[in-house]
Amino acid sequence: MNKTAGQISAEPRLYPGTEPFDRRTLDVGDGHQIYVEQCGRRDGIPVIVVHGGPGGGCSPMMRRFFNPDKYRVILFDQRGCGRSRPFASVENNTTWHLVADMENIRKTLGIDTWSVFGGSWGATLSLVYAQTHPERVDKLFLRGVFLARKAELDWFYGGGAGQYWPELWDRFVNLVPEDERHDLMGAYHRRLFGEDGAEQRKFAMSWAIWENALASMGNNGTPYEVPQGYALAFSRLESHYFVNGAFLEEGQILRDMHKIHDIPAIIVQGRYDMICPPASAWKLAQGWDKAHLTMIPAAGHALSEPGIMQALIAATNDWAADPRWVHV
Repeated sequence: MNKTAGQISAEPRLYPGTEPFDRRTLDVGDGHQIYVEQCGRRDGIPVIVVHGGPGGGCSPMMRRFFNPDKYRVILFDQRGCGRSRPFASVENNTTWHLVADMENIRKTLGIDTWSVFGGSWGATLSLVYAQTHPERVDKLFLRGVFLARKAELDWFYGGGAGQYWPELWDRFVNLVPEDERHDLMGAYHRRLFGEDGAEQRKFAMSWAIWENALASMGNNGTPYEVPQGYALAFSRLESHYFVNGAFLEEGQILRDMHKIHDIPAIIVQGRYDMICPPASAWKLAQGWDKAHLTMIPAAGHALSEPGIMQALIAATNDWAADPRWVHV
């Protein structure tokens, strides 16, 4: 079948892959060491890339949204995932630990202010970091907005998204005994942190498959296995954060928007995002005069969606052309 214009890959529009000029492991205390890398131009426009999940980890593709002749790109694996250690650990692992880690990275690298680029959970953490340290943020690039509200979690783990993906939802639900299905997040959490290793792995894979299968418009609900180690960290960390309401007060991000009203932002949202429905991105943009929201038609949640890729690359190129960066 021929691809439509909306389905044609935008990957050729990405910048060529570059190798980091700096890789390090940063001891942030609490028994955690986090992986940090830098690539692009050493004296370029500083931007930190905040990956999703929680628990997803950074990837080489994330480097490619920035002109390497213009940007100094910083990527890191959040506590417990990717190349950070201890792997899959939830001890001393909250939103506020991650905000502190980002500030630790900034100070360690000698950066005064930087841009923050994050999608999904990465958008959540980007917003919380900016609200905590608004004087350190030049610009926000947000994609697939998640505000960590109960309604959003209920949508994805309470049956809302399951109305569109009934065959996958049935598979996700049926692992749990019927008398526990009123609280699927809690039921999965108990098993992901239980003593039975085989059960941990089974529920971790089911959790990861449910989310990954819904990420892209190009996937018609076909479940596919993900690496077991990735599934374990991803599922344990997401479950840990979500049963604790992301360690935020209900509605906190929207409540505290006044703290960042002077920070310019680009918000890119897939119109058919089944994981983080567009209502959150729209709500976030209301009253934020310096934010520009772009709804991408025929796009879902994933960073790899062609329309989302194109919009984010255009946004980083526009920022690099800002007169303040004339020296770069």
